[in-house]
Amino acid sequence: MNGWIRGGCAGSALAAALVVMGHSGEPLKDASLAMGEGEGPQTITGMSNDRQQLVRNGVTVKFEARPLNSGPLMEGMFADVRFSVTDSASGQPLAGVAPGAWLDPTVADDKATSRDAQCKSRVGLYLKSTIGARPLLDLNSYFLMVLNKDASATVIDPTVSVGGITSTMTRIALKQPGMDWTSTNDDKRVFVSMPSAGEVAIIDGEKFQVLANVPAGSHPLRVVLQPDERYLWVGNNAAQAEGSGVSVIDAQTMNLTKFLPTGPGHHEIAFSKDSRFAFVSSRDAGTVDVFDIASLSHSKTLQTGSHPLSVAYSPLSDAVYVADGQDGSVTVIDAQSLEVRKVIASQQGLGPMSFSENGRWGFVLNTLNSHALVIDASSDSVLHDLEVSPEPFQVTVTQNYAYIRGLASPRVTMVNLSSLGKDRKPILQSFEAGPAAPRLAGDLPLAAGLSPARDNDAVFVVNPVDNTTYFYAEGMNAPMSGYPNRGNAARAVRVIDRSLREVEPGVYSSRVRLPSAGTFDVAFMLNQPQVIHCFTAQIEVNPALEKRLAIPRVTFLLERRFEPVGKLVPIRIRLVQGRNNTPMTGAKDVYLRYFLAPSSRPREVLAVEVGEGIYEAQADLSETGAYYLHARSESLGIRASEQSYASLRVMPVDNSPVHLSNQSPAVSDRTTP
Repeated sequence: MNGWIRGGCAGSALAAALVVMGHSGEPLKDASLAMGEGEGPQTITGMSNDRQQLVRNGVTVKFEARPLNSGPLMEGMFADVRFSVTDSASGQPLAGVAPGAWLDPTVADDKATSRDAQCKSRVGLYLKSTIGARPLLDLNSYFLMVLNKDASATVIDPTVSVGGITSTMTRIALKQPGMDWTSTNDDKRVFVSMPSAGEVAIIDGEKFQVLANVPAGSHPLRVVLQPDERYLWVGNNAAQAEGSGVSVIDAQTMNLTKFLPTGPGHHEIAFSKDSRFAFVSSRDAGTVDVFDIASLSHSKTLQTGSHPLSVAYSPLSDAVYVADGQDGSVTVIDAQSLEVRKVIASQQGLGPMSFSENGRWGFVLNTLNSHALVIDASSDSVLHDLEVSPEPFQVTVTQNYAYIRGLASPRVTMVNLSSLGKDRKPILQSFEAGPAAPRLAGDLPLAAGLSPARDNDAVFVVNPVDNTTYFYAEGMNAPMSGYPNRGNAARAVRVIDRSLREVEPGVYSSRVRLPSAGTFDVAFMLNQPQVIHCFTAQIEVNPALEKRLAIPRVTFLLERRFEPVGKLVPIRIRLVQGRNNTPMTGAKDVYLRYFLAPSSRPREVLAVEVGEGIYEAQADLSETGAYYLHARSESLGIRASEQSYASLRVMPVDNSPVHLSNQSPAVSDRTTP
């Protein structure tokens, strides 16, 4: 298990939880111990700028920063940061040690002992997650991606929260509202179904940008990635029978490979663990179609009841389980013989289903009677029938608990997995995730509002009513923190993990976008054996970025959130350029160009410099509506273009709210071409 416990909130509660776990499982109580103070000898081998080696306390750590493109490490480009950790005596890789790493500008000091002390001190601050003392890059970090009701997703950095204002990194615009999503195991690609567009959006999980919108048949809803991640399977809930089935998309080329017809109705999808077979249910036909994945051909159709609502696979029993809501049964299909192994009888109302990671325990929710069945996959029998949160509709399972969400209550039921078994009484707990029941928010997507945290011992829960994502750590009485999604209506959440991953035994790697040019410390921390050391990385100036920074950048300084109609309004414009945002002063031909949408005649007015690089013009807002503002200056090479604008809404009543936004996905600065 990864030993980093992150709740994403600042303060003493999180600082106490932020411990580093090594392969011994013991928390690091004193960072000074990891510096090797009072320990055996250490050796630091000088290598190239991006490859270095440390030998300390019987451990050899090799650091390497590999640019994705050939050449040196360069600002704004991507690089793989890698640590190879081995036993110094035997050379054997140390697997599962869960190191931590951070990147921050180097603090100049000629003394090696002082450098070691500084490194230890900085790592201590990083561990406390102190606001204002965060590293430039945290290689143990993760982000929350929140699917919104509108056509967008919000990306939140959960490690920064001051006064209830969460750090929203960016907003990803989608072509149409999303219904369901999934991701690759490394979170580098996220797939979002958009039923009204008939497409699947593929999002770059590192840059948080849409890579492509891929045609995915009629009314695509459920999206599931097969275990080997070769194909993405998309359920088509088409109105016409001939369009009902699954669209298969190549996850690498991002092209639609084939459409496979099935029976009508909503489709749920599961796979055998070896990615040999795909099992697709058809709600209105009462069937499950089996497809051979290698040939993308139909193998078999099985009758599984009159109204199959969910499908799930258990690796323990190597079987697929199909819950039927109308018949109140669970059909067990052998994943090798493709024959029905058993039918488990229960009550009407069965629906969503999920298995624990080891495949032992299956949880089947009954929305009608607010119960959850617990199936033991080792015997294909129901061991427990539990009363849970009213009208349960979502379930997710971590290493220790099953979390069950109800439509009719904000309370989340927790089932302790270790308490399950024959002749045993399950231990149930619960906590409230928000002030109101999810059903009060109206329509909800298929995408889950529950997501396991990175370390699989906590969950994030979206409450769509108060538009907040709550973090709950196992063992707490209530959520530790909440993240408001201001400006959007949150509906679902998933974790995008950016932490170091063990890519091969003893090798831990993370892909990062390099910061601005300079010399940086790459702090490395290991708990057992105890090691803290700061390697060095030199990042070079990017000539292409230098050229872009030389282009003037325009920022509209619009402080008011509304403006009354019929008055002259002062509009201020800031002009800067260069790496240090140098103000562009002394210009005599800066003009504000503005017009009333959608197509009124543009007006221009001269802007006068009122401060260093700040120019002011008076805009005559004589009509109500949305105004678009541009800036231009021939002497500075600034054109009034779509690259540099702001919008302002003028209302007839003074106290009416006004929408004001700089139309940028992440920052307010604009670069004119």
